[in-house]
Amino acid sequence: MKQDPIYVTQPFLPPKEEFLPYLEKIWNSKQLTNGGNLHQELEKQLSDYLEVSHISLFSNATIALMTALKLYNLSGEIITTPFSFAATAQAIDWNNCKPVFVDVEEGTFNIDPSLIEEKITDSTSAILPVHVYGTPCNVEEISNIALNNNLKVIYDAAHSFGINYKGKSLLTFGDLSVLSFHATKVFNTFEGGAIISKDIDSKEQIDEMKNFSLTENGDIKNSGLNGKLSEIHAAMGLLQLKYIEFCLNQRKCVSDKYDKAFKDILGISITQDDVRWNRNYSYYPISIDKEVFNKSRDDVFENLKSNSVFSRKYFYPSLNNMTYFKTKSDDLNLSSKFSTEILCLPIYPDLKPEEQERVIEIILK
Repeated sequence: MKQDPIYVTQPFLPPKEEFLPYLEKIWNSKQLTNGGNLHQELEKQLSDYLEVSHISLFSNATIALMTALKLYNLSGEIITTPFSFAATAQAIDWNNCKPVFVDVEEGTFNIDPSLIEEKITDSTSAILPVHVYGTPCNVEEISNIALNNNLKVIYDAAHSFGINYKGKSLLTFGDLSVLSFHATKVFNTFEGGAIISKDIDSKEQIDEMKNFSLTENGDIKNSGLNGKLSEIHAAMGLLQLKYIEFCLNQRKCVSDKYDKAFKDILGISITQDDVRWNRNYSYYPISIDKEVFNKSRDDVFENLKSNSVFSRKYFYPSLNNMTYFKTKSDDLNLSSKFSTEILCLPIYPDLKPEEQERVIEIILK
């Protein structure tokens, strides 16, 4: 008997009847974009929920990343991680800068601060780290390196919605942080993103840049683009916020069940909790050691797929091994290694217990 497919993620969708009143407001106002009332309300509510001072909503996180880099008119080289989604390096490339890859750490899969300084040159202008799977980077050490070398720090915080580090929002570290509200994320606006900034001047510049850099008198004095979030997307965000605690709790239940199943399995490593931060359970990555588990990550991936379970090799391949960003380097070994070992398993609020049991059973057998 053919089994129903189980996907690595599914977006949480609130009841349609609760979305309709927002549509009524949009139809009545006839304002579909350009910072309407729902857009302004979402910014306010997100600032409160995330405990940040200034947030600028965007149509997607890639354009937000591009704008964040452009804000400082960066040039030359920008240090980043090869263990990330392509958009991280592409945003650098679109700003006519060169991504310089630094290898990652064991355990966190984040950029290794101890390797950053040896890659800094006279052409280096910034560091663009990624909080991989929502696990915080070593923000203190990265901050010290940046201060000592007069570099900007812009965090790709695509996975980091709602995460606090040592009692404060993870999004407040660095000069700027960029969130993703893509449909696959913990919090979604169908498609969207945001830049978290520290002062009103930066927010005003960002907001101007995402609207073609138009000034009040219609002049253009700086480079700009169209990165605005529509009222329809803002409405989805406002409704999603009402359910965010439910979604996080459901994700935690799924994660806890996986933890129980895999914690004592030789050859499978799972994410460890840390008292310094909370998890948002945006992903459930396992690392598979072929020599111990007797099956490779790819073996497990294909076996799941043959049983209609669609996991994800995330991130694969490592950016330094992609054609466009190919880097001939022997000091990115861990990133390349992890890209062949990590598999993200299905996790989302609506994942049924019997579906999760099916995923676990296939892996363990």
